[in-house]
Amino acid sequence: MRFLIRWFFRGVRLILTPFMLIGERLSRPRGIERDPADQARVDEQTRHLALYHFPACPFCIRARRTMQRLSLDIELRNAQAAGPHREALQTEGGKLQVPCLRIEEPDGQVRWLYESEAIGEYLRERFDPNRPDGRSGDAAVSGDSHA
Repeated sequence: MRFLIRWFFRGVRLILTPFMLIGERLSRPRGIERDPADQARVDEQTRHLALYHFPACPFCIRARRTMQRLSLDIELRNAQAAGPHREALQTEGGKLQVPCLRIEEPDGQVRWLYESEAIGEYLRERFDPNRPDGRSGDAAVSGDSHA
């Protein structure tokens, strides 16, 4: 019985994957616009971030949409197929779960942040200049690093 259930969901995934990827492409959010100097500072900070993802994972799509909405140029590392990114996620991150944001802190420490909601919250707190709590994303403008 498990065999049939497994194959059923594999079939569903094979059918839905192209639609999910096309839907992501067609419904991309408009990114925020920053002054070129501010965007350059944000780009410099995002060089220390990498998102491990599977292309058609709904939670990964959610994390990528947050990145697009905030105009963040974060390296995407596909961990779906066997290879160095999948291996790094498992050995360095501790578990094979996506999405996962690899954060290299200014002191050289590496942090692994799992869960799309936690990743979105971290990115909004650090880079959104129009945060709903009334504070501006200080790191996005001043170049300060996130503690």
